[in-house]
Amino acid sequence: MFLENPGIYYEIDGNKDGTPLIFLNGIMMSTASWNELIPKFDKDLKIIRYDMRDQGKSSKLNNTYDIDIHVEDLKILLDHLQIQKVNILGVSYGSQVAQLFALKYPNRIEKMILPNSTDHVDNYLSSIGNAWKVAASLNDGEKFFDISLPYIYSPKFYNENMEWLMNRRKMFKDSLTKSWFESFTRLASSNETFNIKNKIHLIDHKILLIAGEKDIITPPENIKDMHSKMKNSEYIELKDTGHALFFETMSEFCDLINKFMK
Repeated sequence: MFLENPGIYYEIDGNKDGTPLIFLNGIMMSTASWNELIPKFDKDLKIIRYDMRDQGKSSKLNNTYDIDIHVEDLKILLDHLQIQKVNILGVSYGSQVAQLFALKYPNRIEKMILPNSTDHVDNYLSSIGNAWKVAASLNDGEKFFDISLPYIYSPKFYNENMEWLMNRRKMFKDSLTKSWFESFTRLASSNETFNIKNKIHLIDHKILLIAGEKDIITPPENIKDMHSKMKNSEYIELKDTGHALFFETMSEFCDLINKFMK
């Protein structure tokens, strides 16, 4: 389905009258990224997937912008769906949008699940983002994969799933277009100044923080620090997983979500 203004593509799965849980994608993700996980979620959940602008099937932006733009888009989508209070699952970039939404519209949220999250972009994360943008400037899916993806998966996953990764590399070659790379570059530039370290204590919703033990993009120690500031948060660390822990441990990840939502 497509919401014309602001140009948001969304899908609804599960129980249409169930507890609403909306997914906020990581920066390289789209609604399709969740396809394998959807059957593993509790059937009582009303699952809402959507592409932020400059992702997937949603509209593309022509100019640079700040990550805050997605906060208002999310509010418009929830209003359109007539959802007054929602549960949010925000991954990485999506977790940043979720936190900003929680600060601006706290009464619209029930619970939050924030895997691979951060409350600020430090120099190291900024450098990774710059490397991704350089890779995107090549307009080559295989080269983008070779430069960008080793940051995302754990060494264990790389060593045990090379055939799957090479199939994904081919998919990048076949599907990533100049438009996708341009959109990705805008997304990767939108959060360069993201920093709410001094505000996250104001977010007092029930929160599940999930860290990957081997995640170098959003390291466990940073997420533990968030946990210490968020009084209603729960912290879980998944062994031998990286920044894409929901791909690396799909069943365990979905089980955690189902348990938390109950």
